[in-house]
Amino acid sequence: MKKSGTIIFALFALFALLGGKTFAQKHKAADVLGFWYNEEKTSKVQIYQEGNKFFAKVVWLKEPNDKNTGKPRTDNLNPDVKLQSVPLLGLVILKNFVFDGDDEWHDGTIYDPKNGKTYSCKMEFSKDSPNLLKIRGYVGVSLLGRTTYWTKTILQ
Repeated sequence: MKKSGTIIFALFALFALLGGKTFAQKHKAADVLGFWYNEEKTSKVQIYQEGNKFFAKVVWLKEPNDKNTGKPRTDNLNPDVKLQSVPLLGLVILKNFVFDGDDEWHDGTIYDPKNGKTYSCKMEFSKDSPNLLKIRGYVGVSLLGRTTYWTKTILQ
C-alpha cells in the first residue's frame, strides 16, 4: 500500500512539473499593446505597433506642468540641447522592440527622461500576473541593468 501511494505521489509531482511547462501561457505579439502605468504611477504610456516593431509614448503625467514655470514639462535633461524643449507628453520612450514569437520583446531601447539616457531594453510579462510588464533596461548585457514593472490599465 505504501509503495502504490509513493508511486501515485511521484506521478502527481511529475505531472505537475510537466503540466506547468506544457500549459504555460504563450503570449501573442499584440498582448503588450495598450496603456501602462509606470511603477510609481506618475506617468502612463501607450504601447503601440508600427509594422513588426513596438514603441511606447508618454500619454499622461501626474504632474504635467513644471512647478516653477507652470508650463508643460519638457525633456530638459536630454543630452541633445535641441531636444530639451520637446514636451514630455507624447515623448516616445520605447523604440524598435521585436517580439520573439514566444514571451519576450527584445532588441529595443528605453529612454529615461529622468536622467536623459537611453538603454538597451527587453520586456516580458511578469510570471506573477498578466497585468504586469517586466521592463529590463541595461548597458551591454542584461545582467548590468535595472528592472521596473509597469501595470496594465484600461483607462486612456
